[in-house]
Amino acid sequence: MTGPSFLEQLRAHAPELLPSHLPRDPAQRVPADLDVPHGTTIIALTWADGVLLAGDRRATSGNLIAQKDLVKVVGIDDTSAAGFAGSVGHALQMLKMFAAEVEQYEKVEGAPISQDGKVRRLSSIVRENLGAAMQGFVALPLFVGYDPTDPDPVRIVTYDPTGSIKRARSGYVGIGSGSQFAEASLKKRHDPGVDRAGAIALAVNALWDAADDDTATAGPDLTRAIFPNLITVTADGVEEIGVDEVRAATERMLAERAERPGG
Repeated sequence: MTGPSFLEQLRAHAPELLPSHLPRDPAQRVPADLDVPHGTTIIALTWADGVLLAGDRRATSGNLIAQKDLVKVVGIDDTSAAGFAGSVGHALQMLKMFAAEVEQYEKVEGAPISQDGKVRRLSSIVRENLGAAMQGFVALPLFVGYDPTDPDPVRIVTYDPTGSIKRARSGYVGIGSGSQFAEASLKKRHDPGVDRAGAIALAVNALWDAADDDTATAGPDLTRAIFPNLITVTADGVEEIGVDEVRAATERMLAERAERPGG
């Protein structure tokens, strides 16, 4: 019988595809010379019409840049999006499984899953990766959702490797190695009443501040046209902000920073 949980379908019919069923020795750790790509930094913030999710584009492998154009934030459905920091391969698998979990529920039940339901289901998927996390392959998501029919419409949620849920009620949060610098920037600048242009400006400034102090976080690359990925979630749905709009906001930020290079 087909149920609403994609995870349970895998558990029943293809358990070998679940991360928790992969052969692992808990006593083993990641060898020092196994430099797997890691991704940082992801931020989320509220604005007048909803919530914005943004991520830089760099993946590192030890002291090397493994990828310059990694996409770390994706839309999940019409009312939610997610990003990740940490082990890239495991994180991408998590988000694909999460999107399938949401789609399976909505197809079987014939109704959208609630934001809190999504939060709990993503927690279960994170918990599935605990064995890998104990060996050093830590991958953590950042979930955002906006449902105008909900009396409390905004969700910004982070997780720890055990699947424990932490809801950010300050209106902003960051994950990844540059998160403390991005959050410090947002602490000074965040205004939940800003318009779309203001929200984009907040995001590019926060990621610039992260890149300024964290080597694993990339700043914008105007030569290669590589800019942060930004996604908005509003009553109109999920929208990825175009590269031209992000470039324009970045160029405005750089012009302002040129006048005050210290911050």
